[in-house]
Amino acid sequence: MKKLEQVLQDWEAVIGLEIHTELTTLTTKMFCGCKLEFGAAPNTHTCPVCLGLPGALPVPNKAAIESIVLAGLATNCDIEKHSMFYRKNYMYPDMAKNFQTTQGPVAFCMRGHLDLDVDGPAAKERTDIAGLGAGDTYENVTVTDTGYTAHVGITRIHMEEDAGKMIHIGGDEGRIAGATHSLVDYNRAGTPLIELVTEPDLRTPEEARLFMQKLRQIFLAIGISDCSMEEGSMRCDGNVSLRRRGSTKLGVKTELKNMNSFKNLHDGLAYEICRQAEVLEEGGQIYQETRHWDPTMKHTIVMRVKETADDYRLFPEPDLAPYDLTDEFIEGVRAKLPELPDQKAARFAEQFGLSAYDARQLVEGEQTASFFEKCMEAAGTDARKLAKPVANLVINDIASWQNANEDANLADSPLSPARAVELVGLLAEDAISSKQAKEVFAAVMDEDKDPAAIVEERGMKQVSDTGAIEAVVDAVIAANPDEVARYKDGNTKVIGFFVGQCMKQMRGQGNPKVINQLLAKKLAE
Repeated sequence: MKKLEQVLQDWEAVIGLEIHTELTTLTTKMFCGCKLEFGAAPNTHTCPVCLGLPGALPVPNKAAIESIVLAGLATNCDIEKHSMFYRKNYMYPDMAKNFQTTQGPVAFCMRGHLDLDVDGPAAKERTDIAGLGAGDTYENVTVTDTGYTAHVGITRIHMEEDAGKMIHIGGDEGRIAGATHSLVDYNRAGTPLIELVTEPDLRTPEEARLFMQKLRQIFLAIGISDCSMEEGSMRCDGNVSLRRRGSTKLGVKTELKNMNSFKNLHDGLAYEICRQAEVLEEGGQIYQETRHWDPTMKHTIVMRVKETADDYRLFPEPDLAPYDLTDEFIEGVRAKLPELPDQKAARFAEQFGLSAYDARQLVEGEQTASFFEKCMEAAGTDARKLAKPVANLVINDIASWQNANEDANLADSPLSPARAVELVGLLAEDAISSKQAKEVFAAVMDEDKDPAAIVEERGMKQVSDTGAIEAVVDAVIAANPDEVARYKDGNTKVIGFFVGQCMKQMRGQGNPKVINQLLAKKLAE
């Protein structure tokens, strides 16, 4: 099978996403008063409504409607004042009433979009814009200095209820394949769920991954869900088809079901693109089907032939009246919109002089964005001067610490904003080297001490006095005439030897920057 970069030279992938998000910050289900609680004992949060018992009538959750309108406003959607619920009929082994209450062709939120900044290695998957310069446009893409911005349309965001949970016994890794029997937990059945459907505007697995990451940031910022992909409160279906470069005719699509991590979404789409290309190039046919991505075997597996809308036998829900949202209701929800990640990144860039890339990295997580802002408050009048080194600390060292301590809360860690500012201040003043700064950071986290105290205790403070360093440089040069001759003969790499000797003489406390400057000056004489 060809690699992705080879396939994308000849074929264009057309990708659309369906992203399902449970409204986990609510306290009750969509159409009944049952409690929402992840991890509760099986089948302890159920009632006649969510079990679909005869005569039980649903009552809509107003807070859930507010949440979906909030999601629509945050993703530039038009809010439809008139919409309704439908029954989606399907064989649901994990839905006792055997149909799902969802929305039809007109949802609460329609015709939205997000602009996706793609740069660095992520931009390399897009081969059709090679040769274009900054400011050039192609289809839905605008080329930038560092990559490109893709305008991704959102068809709709609709409201529905989630199904229950199947637990397969006896299969591999809890999967249905090979299972001897299955158990059903109805606690999740009836959980408020919103589904965002994109236009088929995505062209690479990286774009799909970045879109889902950005949407997760937005939903976390507006507080409608914990967006936990591990616990299933946010998951994604990816639809992908191929067409020859230059063609406008859509190919037959397949659907990858229930991607529960950014990596799985990227890798599953990448594999499916390569698989489809191989089938088509060998003269085969792509079938419209739902497939499962197996991250262990690293391939997709057929689950079922894809149903069409007719198979679902959608009809208006007779137990729920149509919705008519008032302007007052919509504007009341709009007033609850917080500063969104893109807005925050733009403010960080303008207020503190950060690059667009650094600003975007900072707002990827709510903890890091909040921590950076508190650092800037602690820095006071030096905020703009220290913004870049603080950003580097957050993006590199703190991010690595968070990855190694997944359950830790940065706000509760030994690294307070004041200590972070103190640490980068020591680095900015050349009191410590960048290598020493990493050591001090680790010590702060382990020992819960101030950076200055750690530097003092360990005798780490750099000597930056030019006179003191010059005496050492002169002595090292005088003691190594052969190396001086090699340098003057053009072997400039030996300057590393001189730096090492100077640092050794100064017990690692000499300022490397000053040492390098003086060595270059002396050796050139």
